[in-house]
Amino acid sequence: MSNLENYKKAFLSSFPIKEEQLEKLEYNQIDEWDSIGHMGLMSELEEKFKITLSTDDIVDFSSFQKGKKILKKYKINI
Repeated sequence: MSNLENYKKAFLSSFPIKEEQLEKLEYNQIDEWDSIGHMGLMSELEEKFKITLSTDDIVDFSSFQKGKKILKKYKINI
């Protein structure tokens, strides 16, 4: 499975959304992506990519698109 597929799968398993919604998805745009949902997503991403996100990166992770940029810091190209 590609990095992009794993990335999308993390969102789709964390939130009740359709794949078509991902590209424009932002924090707090859906009820489920609140602070608790956010930490669930971060945990899912850390597990899938075998990384530990810094606190600053967790706070900055504000959208599907922004997350791609943050993961590049961890040498994960999406």
